Amino acid sequence: MTKNTLSRRSLMLASLGAVALPHAARAEKAITLEWADLMPKGSTALPPSLQGLVEHDAASMASQQPMSTGIVTEYNGKTVELSGFVIPLDYEGAGITAFMLVPYVGACIHVPPPPANQLVLVTTEKPYENDGLYEPVTVTGMFGTASTKTQLAEVGYALSADRIVPYR
Repeated sequence: MTKNTLSRRSLMLASLGAVALPHAARAEKAITLEWADLMPKGSTALPPSLQGLVEHDAASMASQQPMSTGIVTEYNGKTVELSGFVIPLDYEGAGITAFMLVPYVGACIHVPPPPANQLVLVTTEKPYENDGLYEPVTVTGMFGTASTKTQLAEVGYALSADRIVPYR
């Protein structure tokens, strides 16, 4: 485990607080979230500047991230289920132990990242082996707000994964 991974996990625990609860204590029914649920009422998913073609010049994708319109706190400490695409951040062996869950393919890599309220930092104790950036997944676990900055983007939420499965 790298120092970067340890600091990210420490941040995750501090952000979620209730993550330290045993799994049995968190055995509540998961709330199924859609990406729109993570945005304040009246916000739009993408600003007009990102709704058309995007220039892929020398500027980094992270520098083109639009400002977030705010964070939704009503799901803090709740067990949720959210589907999206994986942007790997940390590995253990052949599995991913930390990744950004994003709402569309290529976010943060091939196109600028969405606002922070459309990005979720996911950590998992059990490394997840995925089939690449184009494989959608469904993640279930403890959710909360977490203002975090990665090398790719600013992230507004965190999720401590109990379960990661291919999207069906």
